[in-house]
Amino acid sequence: MSNAVNIYYKGTDGNARKFAEEMTAKGIVDAVRREEGNEKYEYYFPLNDDETVLLIDRWTSQSALDFHHKSEMMKQIAELRKKYALRMSVERFVSED
Repeated sequence: MSNAVNIYYKGTDGNARKFAEEMTAKGIVDAVRREEGNEKYEYYFPLNDDETVLLIDRWTSQSALDFHHKSEMMKQIAELRKKYALRMSVERFVSED
């Protein structure tokens, strides 16, 4: 069973894009991708909304996602989210095998 999470980061003054860029520059994105159970961790930028970034985050299991949520990287992500004053909305999808 696969778990996918769509996270919409919303900000002002281009902060959502700056957040994604800093996540990449600091190596956090690559570190998440190397975590056991990660299948996808990709940012997308809607054409009609310059202040939103969509993260598609997919894991092989709920336990892999839970482990990620307890990782040191989550603290770093939260700090960057706070730095850029972003709001989040989340959609979760679970595939049935």
